Amino acid sequence: MTVTLTEKAEFRLRAFLRGSATEESNSSTKGVRISVKDGGCSGYEYGIEITSKPQPGDIVSQQGNVLVYVDAQSAPLLEGVVMDFVEGVMDSGFKFSNPNATDTCGCGKSFKAGDCSPNGVPCS
Repeated sequence: MTVTLTEKAEFRLRAFLRGSATEESNSSTKGVRISVKDGGCSGYEYGIEITSKPQPGDIVSQQGNVLVYVDAQSAPLLEGVVMDFVEGVMDSGFKFSNPNATDTCGCGKSFKAGDCSPNGVPCS
């Protein structure tokens, strides 16, 4: 399994999925796509989007009541990642614990993975 959701993350994602329901969305394939994109201050940044259309090559897993789609190109960088949801006075949101990260940014939304990382851009 590539990405693991904590109970809090799964609960929060279920709420987002319910809130994004539309007549034309297919509830049997509605889930969350997690990916990695070039960007952020360390080189890579996490991407999360609600989708009901799997892309060719997506790795699909069911975690609780949430379908998780992982982009095939992102899978090696997301192997073993634990996604959590934290709520605090200063910071709330999804947090990623990535065993592949060799460095992370102070913002917590960006990471570096050895020599394969693209150049980062300063946090704004």
